[in-house]
Amino acid sequence: MELGRISAIFRYPVKSMAGELLNAATLSWHGIEGDRRLALRRLNDKSGFPWLSASKLPQLLLYKPFRLDGNTAESLPTHVRTPDGKEYELRSDELREEISSRYGDDLELMNLKHGIFDESPISVITLGTVHSIARESGRGVDLCDLRRFRPNVVIETDNPEPFEENRWVARTLIFGETGSGAAVGVTMKDERCVMVNFDPDTAERDSEVMKTVVRLNQNYAGVYGTVVRAGELRVGQVVTLGE
Repeated sequence: MELGRISAIFRYPVKSMAGELLNAATLSWHGIEGDRRLALRRLNDKSGFPWLSASKLPQLLLYKPFRLDGNTAESLPTHVRTPDGKEYELRSDELREEISSRYGDDLELMNLKHGIFDESPISVITLGTVHSIARESGRGVDLCDLRRFRPNVVIETDNPEPFEENRWVARTLIFGETGSGAAVGVTMKDERCVMVNFDPDTAERDSEVMKTVVRLNQNYAGVYGTVVRAGELRVGQVVTLGE
C-alpha cells in the first residue's frame, strides 16, 4: 500500500546537538550514514547511559556541527558553532571545555562507528502527526515543530490522519522501488521524552507540547525501526507499507 512520499530527511552527527536537513542520504545497516556517530560522555557517570543529552543540558541543542568545506555529503562534521557564534574544531579541547563548563562536569567526545541510539537506529514520523500536535498545543506549524521531534525521516502521507504510524508496527516501510529500495522494519511506537518540549532555536522549555502528545496518543508520536535493506533515501521518494 502506497503511503505517500518523504517530506524531509534529518541527520544528527553529534547526539543532542542541532541536526542537518538533507535532500538525500544513504541508509546503511546502522541507520543514516553519519547519524549520531558522535556523543559527549559524562566521565563521572557510571550508569549504562553516560551520554550527555539535551535533557541534561538543553543548550546542547544550540550547538551546530558543520563541515568547514560545506560538503554535507561527508559523514561527519569537522567543526561546531556555539550558541555564542564561536567556531571550534569538533575534537578541540576548547569545545570540550566550553560544554563541560556549561554542564558543570567533565566530558569526553567519543566516536562510535555504529552510532549512539536510544532505542533503534531510525525514527520516522508523519507530517499529519506533527501538524496535529502543533495545532492541538496551540503552536504554529513550521519547521521548528519538526525539529522538536528529531526524526530521521518525515513522511507526508496521502491520508493526513495523525498517528497513522501506530498501525505500522511489525510492518515494513519501503522507500522507492518496492523490490529493491531501502526498507525499514517498524519495531515500536516512539514514546516521547522531555526533548519535544525544547525549542530548537532557543532551548526554552514548553511543557505543553509533551502534554499534548500524552493527551492525544498516550505519549507516542512516530515510530522506531531497524534497517532490513540498505539503500538511498531522498526527498520526494515514494514510501510503501509492506508486510
